[in-house]
Amino acid sequence: MSTVMVTGGAGFIGSNFIRYWLGKYLDDRIVNYDLLTYAGYLPSLDDVVARHGDRYTFVKGDIGDYDLALATMKEHEPDFVVNFAAESHNSRAILHPEAFFQTNCVGVVQLMKAARDTEVWRFHHISTCEVYGDLALDTDEVFTEESPFEPKTPYNASKAAGDMAVETFHLTFGLPVTISNCSNNYGPYQFPEKVIPRFCTLALQGEKMTLYKTSQNKREWLHVDDHCRAIDLILKQGKVGEMYNVGSGIEVDVEGIADGILGVLGLDDSYKTYVPDRPSHDRRYLLDSNKIRNELGWSPEVDYGEGFAATVNWYKENEAWWQPLLSRAAEVDEGKWG
Repeated sequence: MSTVMVTGGAGFIGSNFIRYWLGKYLDDRIVNYDLLTYAGYLPSLDDVVARHGDRYTFVKGDIGDYDLALATMKEHEPDFVVNFAAESHNSRAILHPEAFFQTNCVGVVQLMKAARDTEVWRFHHISTCEVYGDLALDTDEVFTEESPFEPKTPYNASKAAGDMAVETFHLTFGLPVTISNCSNNYGPYQFPEKVIPRFCTLALQGEKMTLYKTSQNKREWLHVDDHCRAIDLILKQGKVGEMYNVGSGIEVDVEGIADGILGVLGLDDSYKTYVPDRPSHDRRYLLDSNKIRNELGWSPEVDYGEGFAATVNWYKENEAWWQPLLSRAAEVDEGKWG
């Protein structure tokens, strides 16, 4: 029996990871440590509480609060700490860069200090493909774990700084760490500022989807359930001190995302409009994930076409979940970068 402390567990990937872990490991316990900022939403876990409430504990806390993080770890004695907590929206990072560095770097350091001081068995840090920068649309290059960090935005830079801090806590203090750098995730319970739920909720309300003018910029897409399986393998079999890229190899541009949503919903192109690009709009990310595939035996299991359609239909069927969140997402207007 293990105890897992999940930071940022009320967010998109964190809530799906909690659901995955408690559903698979029926004797394990989860401590969800989340500050409940604008993107943290406890109703995402209502079904988890109903099914597994005796094995689930929620603690409202900031990863930057060393004293509270330390007290939580001392009380619950987690075997694993999995850090999903992050500020993660590029457009919002342009408006409030200081918040991103505070959480994604300084906060991570405070959390690791608490993990070090309680001798946690494994500290796993969730990062992003965006720390490597971006790729030209016509290149054959991909990002490997050896690629240099070349972040282009405040969000990217804050995550790169956090990754480097995690590596140094292993080298300097002996903290048993692993890092996963993942491609773009999609699936249910994603906050409606990100492109797929944003486009879905706009279209479902009869509004136009706002595409940047460079709508051929590509992203690599991975279903959140496949990401959860990858983290599981890294925790159980990954080598301490190592970084693992987690990607599907499936690239879709923003135009393709919009067209896919319209296809699932049975709508036409009149639901698309185009707005100026935001500053430092990355062109393309693509990960080489051979390391986790070859060393740990991981591979994606969710077919993109099926997973994408299921995701769009989930938003169609769960307006009661996303409708209350729209006002929280209103600060970032994708058309403001003119």
